[in-house]
Amino acid sequence: MFRKRPPPEEERRVRANDREYNEKFHYASNCIMTSKYNIITFLPVNLFEQFQEVANTYFLFLLILQLIPQISSLSWFTTIVPLALVLSITAVKDATDDYFRHKSDNQVNNRQSQVLIHGSLQNEKWMNVRVGDIIKLENNQFVAADVLLLSSSEPHGLCYIETAELDGETNMKVRQSVSVTSELGNQNNLALFDGEVVCEPPNNKLDRFCGTLYWQDKKYSLTNQNMLLRGCVLRNTEACYGLVIFAGPDTKLMQNSGRTKFKRTSIDRLMNTLVLWIFCFLVCMGVILAVGNAVWEREVGSLFQSYLPWDPPVDNFLFSAFLSFWSYIIILNTVVPISLYVSVEVIRLGHSYFINWDEKMFCSQCNTKAEARTTTLNEELGQVEYIFSDKTGTLTQNIMSFNKCSISGQTYGEVTDPFGPQPKRLDFTPFNPLADPDFCFYDDTLLESVKVGDSHTHEFFRLLSLCHTVMSEEKSEGQLIYKAQSPDERALVTAARNFGFVFRSRTPGTITTTEMGQPVTYTLLAILDFNNIRKRMSVIVRHADGSIRLYCKGADTVLLERLHPSNQQLMNITSDHLNEYAADGLRTLALAYRDLSEDEWESWSESHHYADKAPNCREDRLAAAYEEIEQDMMLLGATAIEDKLQEGVPETIAVLSLANIKIWVLTGDKQETAVNIGYSCKMLTDDMTEVFIIDGHTVQSVRQELRKARRRMIETSQIRDDGKEAELEGCGETSCMGNVFREGHQGGREKQTQCPTPLPSAPRPSPSNNLMDDISGEFALVISGQSLAHALEADMEMEFVSTACACKAVICCRVTPMQKAQVVELIKKHKKAVTLAIGDGANDVSMIKSAHIGVGISGQEGIQAALASDYSFSQFRFLQRLLLVHGRWSYLRMCRFLCYFFYKNFAFTMVHFWFGFFCGFSAQTVYDQYFITLYNIVYTSLPVLAMGIFDQDVPDQRSLEYPKLYEPGQLNLLFNKREFFICIAQGIFTSVVLFFVPYAVLSNATQSTGVPLADYQTFAVTTATALVIVVNVQIALDTGFWTVINYVFVLGSLGSYFTIMIALHSQTLFRIFPNQFHFVGSAQSTLLQPVVWLTIALATAICLVPVLACRFLKVDLKPQLSDTVRYTQLVLQKKRKLVVRSTGGTWHRAGSMSEGRLGARGGSRRSGYAFAHQEGFGELITSGKNMRLSSLALATFASKHSSSWIDTLRRKKHTHTPPCASGECSPVPSSVSASVQPLSNSSSVLGGLQDIPVEEEMGIAAAQTQIGLTLTTQIQAASVLTSDSAAPQASGQAQVRPGTLTPTAAKPNGEDSPGGWMITLGTVQEVLFGWKNRPAASNNHDSPSLSEETSQTE
Repeated sequence: MFRKRPPPEEERRVRANDREYNEKFHYASNCIMTSKYNIITFLPVNLFEQFQEVANTYFLFLLILQLIPQISSLSWFTTIVPLALVLSITAVKDATDDYFRHKSDNQVNNRQSQVLIHGSLQNEKWMNVRVGDIIKLENNQFVAADVLLLSSSEPHGLCYIETAELDGETNMKVRQSVSVTSELGNQNNLALFDGEVVCEPPNNKLDRFCGTLYWQDKKYSLTNQNMLLRGCVLRNTEACYGLVIFAGPDTKLMQNSGRTKFKRTSIDRLMNTLVLWIFCFLVCMGVILAVGNAVWEREVGSLFQSYLPWDPPVDNFLFSAFLSFWSYIIILNTVVPISLYVSVEVIRLGHSYFINWDEKMFCSQCNTKAEARTTTLNEELGQVEYIFSDKTGTLTQNIMSFNKCSISGQTYGEVTDPFGPQPKRLDFTPFNPLADPDFCFYDDTLLESVKVGDSHTHEFFRLLSLCHTVMSEEKSEGQLIYKAQSPDERALVTAARNFGFVFRSRTPGTITTTEMGQPVTYTLLAILDFNNIRKRMSVIVRHADGSIRLYCKGADTVLLERLHPSNQQLMNITSDHLNEYAADGLRTLALAYRDLSEDEWESWSESHHYADKAPNCREDRLAAAYEEIEQDMMLLGATAIEDKLQEGVPETIAVLSLANIKIWVLTGDKQETAVNIGYSCKMLTDDMTEVFIIDGHTVQSVRQELRKARRRMIETSQIRDDGKEAELEGCGETSCMGNVFREGHQGGREKQTQCPTPLPSAPRPSPSNNLMDDISGEFALVISGQSLAHALEADMEMEFVSTACACKAVICCRVTPMQKAQVVELIKKHKKAVTLAIGDGANDVSMIKSAHIGVGISGQEGIQAALASDYSFSQFRFLQRLLLVHGRWSYLRMCRFLCYFFYKNFAFTMVHFWFGFFCGFSAQTVYDQYFITLYNIVYTSLPVLAMGIFDQDVPDQRSLEYPKLYEPGQLNLLFNKREFFICIAQGIFTSVVLFFVPYAVLSNATQSTGVPLADYQTFAVTTATALVIVVNVQIALDTGFWTVINYVFVLGSLGSYFTIMIALHSQTLFRIFPNQFHFVGSAQSTLLQPVVWLTIALATAICLVPVLACRFLKVDLKPQLSDTVRYTQLVLQKKRKLVVRSTGGTWHRAGSMSEGRLGARGGSRRSGYAFAHQEGFGELITSGKNMRLSSLALATFASKHSSSWIDTLRRKKHTHTPPCASGECSPVPSSVSASVQPLSNSSSVLGGLQDIPVEEEMGIAAAQTQIGLTLTTQIQAASVLTSDSAAPQASGQAQVRPGTLTPTAAKPNGEDSPGGWMITLGTVQEVLFGWKNRPAASNNHDSPSLSEETSQTE
């Protein structure tokens, strides 16, 4: 670890098969070391690191003070024992972590690699591989270092690799050797190879390499396509040889594995401040007592100098006061006990194990459990305010399926009647024996069109079977395996396969297909490859009849511009279809073709060849050539691919929104696609007040659009707050204050402007932040990548933050990985809120590391995000349990733990302060020194640990049912400076009682024999016993959830105190160590006196009765939401025992028919989807190289949309709505899938007791009213759930107009279940579920009144 770092390289020179030459450059070996210690350095380095912690240094300083006999009245072991324990526990933890690092390093370093040495292959460990060695790699082996590919068993020096360890992408990639070395196929030729590589120095750029190979007086350019990077896996290639360029820490993989940012929780930062305050308080107490000592020694102590002189070297009262100050610093240091830090780490470790063991966060489909990869951030999970999420693979499954298409103006894939019987899945086997059995399609009209030989349909699927870079392997006849660069390419080729146009194989110059059962081979003339700038790809093929045709597919925004003018009418129709597909959240492509004459092909081929061989600006020249030929095309149609949502995503987003968590989606996808996914997952809803789209191209335009959006928000909110709610509600779902500019109401489609024009008014300055804080209503913001780049500039930060943070949802499109991290940092900087980032790909790593909490999803894009995260699991839906259950519990437990810990230590320590005024400020301790040592280690440590690990206020099910319970953590209500001072005040009050009550009683008390009890040892034992009893009873009162462990620890602590005290005060120990145990017999004699026990009982009562009274009054007069939830459950449990289940009438809920794709929102947005990958294999395929592939396993995940979800989130209201009459309120509907607990239906209100009659619930509500549960001032009303549409009367249920609140109940197995009704909870309903009663509900004739409903049940 002390090796001198070599100077930075400017360039690297590597000569093959010449270790002596390469070693003079002192390049790093291939041995990696992620561990921190070894046997020799562990102790000094670990201690050095631990003493960098201020707390440990503080206690070491105290230990040094205790070694000075003139100032220490405590033995040194009172500090050395706990300090050594803390250091030892931390050292063991660090050693264990480092052991696993060593184990992992050894596993990697000892992997075997075949190295070519002196003309023969020898097995060497990875750690012994050197720069300049030639190594042999075999199929499915990891690449040992960054190597230059020299030759391969595949034709033309090709090999195939998987880079999931590097960039998270599971799609296969191709690498190719330099042509001059591809012929070096055997060991003899490679042993003679002495080429020299001059290249760039080590760096972390995974997609870039620049170098030159010098061999045989010639030089050859090297690019990233010639490199195999460490961490890659060789696939489908028998063997290959490579020259090691970078080894060990110089490899790009290790260069990218930089240190993760050290993350601290807000409680940790607050603790640092509080400890500083406590230290200042400790110094003040020391100064007060030192001044008291000076006064006492001068006024009183001087009278005893003749027979009680000062101990040397004290010669005056000032020096005595100086020594007294340090003595009291030692005695009073327990206000910040070292055991606090150990206990915190133990509690966090326990919380982490709870996350790992949670079976409800285990995905059986992926066989993946949740994993807490850190133990320091658990309580931060209970304080999250902003979630930043990736889209593809996080909200969606990244599994594509061919869903709809438009061919020559005719759309296919639609289901005409969403309420009728569902169509059957088509069976392609009789029509096409080569069909994929897993392919799903339901519209038989498309299959009939293929069967009857429609030319447009045939050409459509012919294009899909030819225009791609998919590679195929046929294991047996008809058993085709497609390996594509992206799942959407595979979906399109699979669709063509099922409809009779089967892609079978390819060579560098041909593509072989089976069309309607007949084999056809096309000559592949050129591939015009895809990239993110072109957004399209084309192939040029020669048909069997000699005709030449160009086939093109790409984003509609670029392809429609290149069509022949004669396509105008068809283009208009297809554009409408594209809009419809995009409105359904589908990813679209447009398809076109162009016939080429022989002369056109020959002319273009020459220009293309010239551009391809250009030494400079090759990419630009190729792009110009492609642009030239891709003109005047004829439109064929369009495809629509579904990127399926993950299970439970809409419900999870709705629940988290109710918990006042704002969700931002940061995606690299197109704006239209991201917005449509936003609607699909219910982040955006039609009931939102307004959705603002920011798409400016300049700083000024972005600033203007942001300001217009803010003004619009303020104007809308002011109208709402001025009493115009009734008018707005009269407008119903189509209110003019909704999404303002709407065209028609067919299918709920709407047209949104980029930035609505504000109401006519004079130009005004930008709205102030105070006005933005009072925004009411639901707004959303969508911003493009180019606009975001301007918004992130220094002078635009506040403009963007103030606008975005006033919105319910924010979607940032076309953002780069760096911009994702910048957005997170921006919110951390300006909002001081806890942020969480969640993603599944390598492009999310920077965002995950930047956020306070990083969550990785182990999905389709590799494990890079999971490896960089603090927590990982396999499904987005688990996020609500991680936050609302584990996060909330962890925060609650940690806050209760800290409050109690400070209380008990101030109660313990401040007794010394009061005693100082009665002992001449002599720094005499009240307690036995062994009691001081064991107080925090034995007598009081276990009960508070049990509370900190196991405590909970409400069960996990209730935490999910009442998301508003999460808000105290966001507002930091449970542990802050105010709560800290309350705990300190309680501790000081307890210390006063524990000192002065025994002092007053025992000063005049006597034993039964008449012997006075006013001695020091009796007082010490009485005070210590009262202290242990009081703090253990207090922890019993603070514990909200009792387990066997809690009982054992509380009773065990009391038992251990009496056992140890009697043992320490026994004569046996006194005889063995007479100088150490001075309290011989004190415990036995003291505890036998009834007056002592009466004194202890009196002190305990005085300490605890005020606490009980305050808590009773607080729950009665000012209850928290959790108090209300608990009370409701208790009342219901009591009622449940007295009630006979009512089997009379059945309650039917408003229709919550499973909403399929066709029930989804319509709209006019168009998806700009083109391809999921960065660039294609086109150049490789046409370079004359055989793209042969072996068998590859394809992972298949079956998934489906949830049948129901929470549809809309209602705006928060700042004004209080009075409780409505008991006959005018109806519960708010909530249609939630079976996997998610209902949020606001009757089962939520009554804890799942859906069979309780109305009369009993009225009694329960009345009981709640009697105890005064007035909650309206506690928590701001939350968003409510309203039904987006009602079922028609034909379904057997009442027709309900939009906006009417109707009862709902969960339907197990698709059947109705009896529903309960809350009648008169009034404000309790408002707080628990975030909705207010609507007086107008009773006047609605479409909804039955209370009396009618009650009569129905009777």
